[in-house]
Amino acid sequence: MAVPWSLCWRSSAGAAVVLDWCCGISRRAFTHTASSASSSAVTQVLFRQGPVHNSVHNFNKPMILARHRYRCLDSTLRVCCSIHSDAKLKDPFSLAQKDLQDLYEDIKKQLLVSKAELKALCDYYFDGKGKAFRPMIVILMARACNVHSNKEGVLLPAQRSIAMISEMIHTASLVHDDVIDDSDTRRGKNTINKLWGEKKAILAGDFILSAASMALARIGNNTVVSVLSQVIEDLVRGEFMQLGSKENENERFKHYLEKTFKKTASLIANSCKAVSILVNSDPEVHEIAYQYGRNVGIAFQLVDDILDFTSCANRLGKPSAADLKLGLATGPVLFACQQFPELHAMIMRRFSSDGDVDRAWQYVLKSDGVEQTNYLAQHYCQEAIRQISRLRPSTERDALIRLTELMLRRDK
Repeated sequence: MAVPWSLCWRSSAGAAVVLDWCCGISRRAFTHTASSASSSAVTQVLFRQGPVHNSVHNFNKPMILARHRYRCLDSTLRVCCSIHSDAKLKDPFSLAQKDLQDLYEDIKKQLLVSKAELKALCDYYFDGKGKAFRPMIVILMARACNVHSNKEGVLLPAQRSIAMISEMIHTASLVHDDVIDDSDTRRGKNTINKLWGEKKAILAGDFILSAASMALARIGNNTVVSVLSQVIEDLVRGEFMQLGSKENENERFKHYLEKTFKKTASLIANSCKAVSILVNSDPEVHEIAYQYGRNVGIAFQLVDDILDFTSCANRLGKPSAADLKLGLATGPVLFACQQFPELHAMIMRRFSSDGDVDRAWQYVLKSDGVEQTNYLAQHYCQEAIRQISRLRPSTERDALIRLTELMLRRDK
């Protein structure tokens, strides 16, 4: 029987148990921790080899465990990055810059309409000021898979189209999310629903999504169409999951991670898989691309949830504590609930009573919920590195490894 995450949240292996139990991440991702002094305890937890309570559940020395834990993780990430290439890992943003040039202009060409107001709505977020995080990953994955498949890394037009489509689907989902959440700001400026109203915002999101679907159909590959259609289904299912919660604490965390996959990681995972399908018929390569995108996508959202507690509103581009105000219990809150059970009732009523948001904020800051969520994100990055390292060495593959480090360090 799996170890409930609530029994081991403050241990050096606590978040690893959550990861292993809830998500089914391959245990091989954690073998590098064997060099640490607590490796036997970690191994017992991850592989279920006998009792673990006396070896890792030391509630009397949380600070010592925390310091030891981060030394282990930092060294693990350094080892993971260093064993793949003797050359300095390339900056992923710079490496993909040429392929991403004119991306937003090309998207705008897909949104050609005669009605000026609809055109203004659709173009609003395609102003070239976004991070283009998802298209960048898709471009680098495409080139890495091409090198692996003896195609010399030459980017196919259809692969670039998938990068463009991924940004269109993502942006359409943001437009709809802002309506559902009644958000006033996005990327440091007013949202579409604030400027034009909810009805027009919904229609603009629908139009962007329809344009993305037409661009996808023009690629002419039924398998790719099927893979990326799954993204849209996941987005809807994930939004419905976000509207609910779970009474049981173990189920609650599983619910949170599944929702995170559907709302954030599915788009990255399936876009990576789609570009691999276009150049390689080997299902193993497709799975490598998918698993890299899945793990990076979940880690990205975990870091985003951390920033909601640690970053000021100016840097984040949206109000801090936004998730709490929306009634959402993210990773830091769920971990903190194990130290402060008072959070349970607040979670179930979605922080709707007077003072709930402020009290929950304070509980999270007093706990090590942020640290445990960061620890969990690092484990997802380790698994992403393990997956992408199965491809043939290339500059783009190494850039995808480098990306995991940059993502963990981002502050906005």
